[in-house]
Amino acid sequence: MVSASHSAAPSAVGYQHQTWWALVELLRSGAGRPDAAITLELHDDVAWEQDGTPTQLLQVKHHQSTHRALTDASTDVWRTLKVWMDTARPGDADGPELVLVTTQVTGSGTAMAALRPATRDHQTALHELEMVASTSTSAETKTARETFLALSSSQRNTFISRIRVLDGSVPIDEVPAAVRECLKWTLPIGHEDTFLALVWRWWDDQALAMLQGRLRSLDVGAARSAISDIRDQFNSERLPTLVELADVDVDVVTAEHRTHMFVQQMQWVCFPPVNLQKAIVDYYRAYAQAVRWVDEDLIGLAELAKFEAELKDEWEREFEWMVETLDDDADDKAKEKAGRTMLRQLLTQTGITVRARYNEPFFTRGQRHILAESGRIGWHPDFEIRIQHVLQITS
Repeated sequence: MVSASHSAAPSAVGYQHQTWWALVELLRSGAGRPDAAITLELHDDVAWEQDGTPTQLLQVKHHQSTHRALTDASTDVWRTLKVWMDTARPGDADGPELVLVTTQVTGSGTAMAALRPATRDHQTALHELEMVASTSTSAETKTARETFLALSSSQRNTFISRIRVLDGSVPIDEVPAAVRECLKWTLPIGHEDTFLALVWRWWDDQALAMLQGRLRSLDVGAARSAISDIRDQFNSERLPTLVELADVDVDVVTAEHRTHMFVQQMQWVCFPPVNLQKAIVDYYRAYAQAVRWVDEDLIGLAELAKFEAELKDEWEREFEWMVETLDDDADDKAKEKAGRTMLRQLLTQTGITVRARYNEPFFTRGQRHILAESGRIGWHPDFEIRIQHVLQITS
């Protein structure tokens, strides 16, 4: 067993908290920074920038237990100061604001308390930190304290004047509640948890892109637009997509569905193997999507039945035309080709939608496969006879 002192768990939780807390920061502070952008692990743990220039750097510290107070001699304090002295031009009065965000709480009479926004007194804070830097014997903070004392008096004064401490920040298990509170006026009634899950999914994608360097920063305007678009998915003309392509294990789903009737129907018209696999994924997503919508009261069975009826009506028109084009003595090759052509044509038609502004093609394609699975529609001209034959063999 890994000892607690060497466990990677606290660090992992700390990194996760940093990423999650950045969403709280975006939601809380974004309204006052409409033209700004937030970053992750670019300028600092979290940072705000304007036109590519950092305006605020935030060090985010998380502790599983908040019972221990944050003191002026704390390792967190001096590690943070060292980072900023190395990277944030400590003597530059025009440099970015420096913010320490910590789940710990500092006691009164300390430098950290003097740097809280509500009780700010940076001269007192400077004096207390100089005292600690001069008198502490901690080996862990030795390099940081020496670097601090090596600054000129003017540089130290400027440096501390730029710092704020936000102690008592929410721990990781309370971050979801903090996000919910920030979005309380946006929550769609009756679908609050689903909406929040989609917001978190969107944020995780954005955060990962920033951490991987695929996205430099996230503009406040873009964030507000994205969250507004998620909210709009819950109106009467739209629906949220709850089963994304990335959620599907293609190999597993293909293996589980390869003997289904809708697959056999496509094999009867020799549908190409790659497109056949994609059709299985469409079927799976559409089925799972419909189940979740119904379970979460986003759609009713009557509305789904109406959608299926429209798809079947469209199929009946196309099926009759296909049969009419075949000669009376058409062989199976000709029938396969005719069915394959009709299937391909219908799968590219997405004009019929379950809701006026829900235009995800996979759902319409998948619903056609669901109808084929039930035997209500088919592609081969003789599909009904073939289905009966299959049922007789398996009965």
